[in-house]
Amino acid sequence: MVSLWENWRRGVGMRRHGPKFDTVGGPSTYAVELTKRNSMVSLTEQGADRGSMRVNLSWRMRSSDIEGRPRRSSSLRHPFQSLKPDVVQAHTHGVVDVDLDLACMYELVDGSKGVVQPLGNFFGDMNAPPYVKLSGDDRFGSASGETIYINLDHKDEIKRLLIFVYIYDGTPAFDRTHAIVSLFPSNGPRVEVGLDERAPQARSCAVMLLEHHKGELIVRREGRYVYGFQAELDRLYGWGLQWGRGYKAGKV
Repeated sequence: MVSLWENWRRGVGMRRHGPKFDTVGGPSTYAVELTKRNSMVSLTEQGADRGSMRVNLSWRMRSSDIEGRPRRSSSLRHPFQSLKPDVVQAHTHGVVDVDLDLACMYELVDGSKGVVQPLGNFFGDMNAPPYVKLSGDDRFGSASGETIYINLDHKDEIKRLLIFVYIYDGTPAFDRTHAIVSLFPSNGPRVEVGLDERAPQARSCAVMLLEHHKGELIVRREGRYVYGFQAELDRLYGWGLQWGRGYKAGKV
């Protein structure tokens, strides 16, 4: 028989530690935001450096620079916080018109280099080099956004990956799109980087860099905005690719 004392102690313990959330076949429902102060996270340390990892770009439009999204007060937040609506307007032609693209420059251990991006239909491959695959091109900021999949079962063949976002078409206004790049590893919390800094006329942003460091696979926030496109990011990070002018199907 359990005593009243034991029941009381168990009740206090549950109140002290709070409720626990179940997860189904994936990462925790919590999110860690990478900031300038806390800019790195180790996937190896949390046992998330294997399996399929998803990187997602999503955004919503707002009509005024005055309507800003409040900064999160903590890097570890409750999942239901994200359900609170921001003061935004739906994406229409009356709002700032912008087409954000999610992309990834890769460098493999064998020296192979390239890019996975909608422009030019370089969608990559999950089960063959570069082990990076883009799901498609979202031009309207839908809820699902754009997604890149990374096969970390081949992490030892990957030297570094640069996740970046560029504005293919429309007004260069990262701070007016409520853009968020979220990384969903196989274990632990998802990792987020918000792209709402004031960067007038910037057309590209290096968001995250994944690379090996002292035996661990590290994700580091970059947050570097540039006024050019892929070639300028290439120069900043020393990729050494050859770039040319390109267009999407149906756009010139």
